[in-house]
Amino acid sequence: MTIRLSADQAEALETVAGVEERAVSDVIRAAIAEHIENRRRDPDFQEGLKERIERAQQLLER
Repeated sequence: MTIRLSADQAEALETVAGVEERAVSDVIRAAIAEHIENRRRDPDFQEGLKERIERAQQLLER
């Protein structure tokens, strides 16, 4: 997978990783895992997910 960052984002990410003495890829993976977990707990996201599943199921039933 490839990710494109602005120069400022890349610099900030490298700074965070350096201060935490972690690889940039580890910081990215941790941030993604945290984001996914936050979505799992978000009622609005859950509602949108249910709607998407229902639409997909309706398409399959046609």
